[in-house]
Amino acid sequence: MKGILESLREQVREELQNCRQIEDDELYACIDRAISQAGEQEYLPLKQRLELRNRLFDGFRRLDILQVLVDDPGVTEIMVNGKDDIFVERQGEIFRWDHGFEQGSQLEDMIQQIVSRINRSVNVSHPIADARLADGSRVHVVLPPIALNGPVVTIRKFPEPIDVNKLIAWNSISNEAAGFLEKLVKAGYNLFISGGTGSGKTSFLNAVSGFIPETERVITIEDSAELQIRQVPNLVRLETRNANVEGEGAIEISDLIRASLRMRPDRIIVGEVRGKECLDMLQALNTGHSGSLSTGHGNNPQDMLSRLETMTLMGAELPLAAVRSQIASAIDILVHLGRLRDRSRKVLEIVEVGGYIDGEIQLNSLYRFEEDETGTGAGTETRAEAGGRNQQKVKGSLKKTGTLQAVGKLRAAGYQV
Repeated sequence: MKGILESLREQVREELQNCRQIEDDELYACIDRAISQAGEQEYLPLKQRLELRNRLFDGFRRLDILQVLVDDPGVTEIMVNGKDDIFVERQGEIFRWDHGFEQGSQLEDMIQQIVSRINRSVNVSHPIADARLADGSRVHVVLPPIALNGPVVTIRKFPEPIDVNKLIAWNSISNEAAGFLEKLVKAGYNLFISGGTGSGKTSFLNAVSGFIPETERVITIEDSAELQIRQVPNLVRLETRNANVEGEGAIEISDLIRASLRMRPDRIIVGEVRGKECLDMLQALNTGHSGSLSTGHGNNPQDMLSRLETMTLMGAELPLAAVRSQIASAIDILVHLGRLRDRSRKVLEIVEVGGYIDGEIQLNSLYRFEEDETGTGAGTETRAEAGGRNQQKVKGSLKKTGTLQAVGKLRAAGYQV
């Protein structure tokens, strides 16, 4: 079947060379003609014809052999390390997939198809690119010579919007803490979400964004649009742009933050801060845009503050005291997420960012995840995993550890304190 598939692919490609745009029905008709002609040369059972038809359509219009993984709701991440090595994540565990691309050109064509849909490019001169699929899944591409394995593609799927009720059902956050965060978001507290890679920062940001009142004007700023805010009609979505082949025309997050300030936003949501744009974000939060949200990579709340300091200094040479004062003034609440040893994602800590006193930013812990400590093997219970393995499930809860000190915004919003 491999030889037939390649022959049909070349035949269809030649027929499409003179067509600038072609509808799905026309592509199916072209594929059907090619399969019919091949069926005249040798016997092709109906099942094989249908498989060839779907494989060819997926190759030209969708994600080729990866489409079955994209359509699988149980797959949360797809990792392609060259044409032969494909790994998938299911329920937090990574498995090697039994299939691969037949030729490197198939993988390269799929990559170009993905990035071209959002008017981006990736090539030898610019071998790194971020993109997204039509369903909102995040795509990161690295090409040779940077990637020694061959083209590397990582697809993070967001199969359906996650709200706070789902997080509560999954024990990622307690009902009490969720209600507390709802009040804070509605009252206009600035929230920053931190965590490591794969800890669920974007999903959590999506969830808490659901607390934003429908009457407000919200502007989202992202490298690659992933947020799915559906309840706010007055929503503006901004996305960065890479430089063109001449090295011109790049639009960075810092440019979009500055532009958003002239759009009369009630709230600004920055998908993730990674560099010098942190300075622009802090300035935006300190100029009257209460209730804004953002995320960043950090190992714990204190580490996240240190990283914010470093990223801010990348944007301008400022005294460290001034930077820390800006951070303490801009961010009200820091929510830290983590991935535990059983691969579950949970809110590990919620802290209030206090004032800048004696050269340090004061932190007030409000909620902290604590494992159960009763009995032998405390904090775990055994559960069966795919593949016949037993996995120790972490048992614990998010416990209240302190009281919010800065209650002015809650009072102003009409909440009883």
